[in-house]
Amino acid sequence: MMRHLKRLYIGIVFFFLYAPILILMIFSFNKSRYMSKWDGFSLKWYADLFSDRDIMSALYYTLLIAVLSTIIATVIGLITAIGIHDMNKLGKGIMVNISYLPILNPDIVTGISLMMLFVFMKLELGFLTLLLAHITFNVPYVIFSILPKLRQMNKHLYEAALDLGATPFYAFRKVILPEIMPGVVTGMILAFTLSIDDFVISYFTTGAGVSNLSIIIYSMARVGIKPTINALSTLLFISVLLLLLIVNKRTSNNNGKEKVI
Repeated sequence: MMRHLKRLYIGIVFFFLYAPILILMIFSFNKSRYMSKWDGFSLKWYADLFSDRDIMSALYYTLLIAVLSTIIATVIGLITAIGIHDMNKLGKGIMVNISYLPILNPDIVTGISLMMLFVFMKLELGFLTLLLAHITFNVPYVIFSILPKLRQMNKHLYEAALDLGATPFYAFRKVILPEIMPGVVTGMILAFTLSIDDFVISYFTTGAGVSNLSIIIYSMARVGIKPTINALSTLLFISVLLLLLIVNKRTSNNNGKEKVI
């Protein structure tokens, strides 16, 4: 009896999580622009999507900011995580708590604070400030994705590599990095997803001529969201899903090889 109740509970949770996405995907093929009725199957909104300059411009800036901020935040987060891991207990505790603050801090506070900082520094709000803001809130997530892998790693591996004649950089590249790579990949995916999804911080730190998808969709909501957004959301969801499947497949293959060895 309890087993059936657990399955029912899990089924209800997954239904509420994925039913809205499924409905959005279905109605992205609806000929009508209204979601209140089904007028037949059509690819019209997908064709309109690629001819809509505002949406394509927002998509360009969204992906560009996401890719750049993910790469930069991953490098900074990796270096910071290694530095925190090598600290003494007191220093590590202080740095971990400091790194937690941007995650626990409300987005609206972070957004306003960054906006005031950029204004104080006389930086014109636009692409650069938006990129810096995304790097700022992505770095802590990368740090806390890598730190658990560093704790699991045998600390003597690096020392052994140095004793065998490896340079510090070579030992890092050949010994440490492969051991913590799952955490690095997890941090990269999390940073990329958060960057695409962000609205509040982006709203306060961007300027005229530079908008991401969340800002464009917010501005559309006042007058009615175009059905092309359904098509765009469907393509983004499928792309992220494929990315996760590829990463999980590679991780499973690597774990299988390690077990064989």
